[in-house]
Amino acid sequence: MTDGPAERASRRGRPGYDLDSLLTVAVTVFNERGYDGTSMEDLASRLGITKSAIYHHVAGKEELLRLSVDRALDQLFAVVNEPGAQQGPAIDRLEYVVRRSIAVLVDELPFVTLLLRVRGNTAAERRALARRREFDRLVSDLVERAESEGSIRRDVDPALTSRLLFGMLNSIIEWYRPRRGLTAVDLADAFVKIAFDGLRSRPDAALSVAPGPGQTGSPAGA
Repeated sequence: MTDGPAERASRRGRPGYDLDSLLTVAVTVFNERGYDGTSMEDLASRLGITKSAIYHHVAGKEELLRLSVDRALDQLFAVVNEPGAQQGPAIDRLEYVVRRSIAVLVDELPFVTLLLRVRGNTAAERRALARRREFDRLVSDLVERAESEGSIRRDVDPALTSRLLFGMLNSIIEWYRPRRGLTAVDLADAFVKIAFDGLRSRPDAALSVAPGPGQTGSPAGA
């Protein structure tokens, strides 16, 4: 009886290396050396297998990159389709997306790190950048909707708010190390306290502003 595709695939390359473990090693090397600075020889050396064994799984280095960044992007897009991101007031949905995005970043730190470092030099990188822009647009739409509902302050442009939120979130890859004991929940709680306390509108904010010289405490135009 002949072997099926699954049986043949299980014997490819060095024992223990399936596509997932191959991607994990490839992402580590890409992050260390840079995608452009990594060769297939580098990857084969790190894996302890031949280049031909790698080619059993993928067509080449660019496919490794595409699969790796798609792993991060697919999970981020899954977040915005979850019930918590689809139902309820926009400000709560936005907070949900931020919290879950932090969880994805922590769970898939090497893959998200690689995603945030692509520069558009290859077709796979340009595709990843286009998907990132689409994700950013979805978040910007949430910010704009929260503003229209009156739950976010109106004196900051929604697109800028979105960029600042995710600029702050994305910076986590530069310093976060799981072994330091800081969990995704810890990160999300701190992030929400810092960012969302400043974002949420306060109905009495105008009344709490101290009058300047020569001004009364009455609202302008009263």
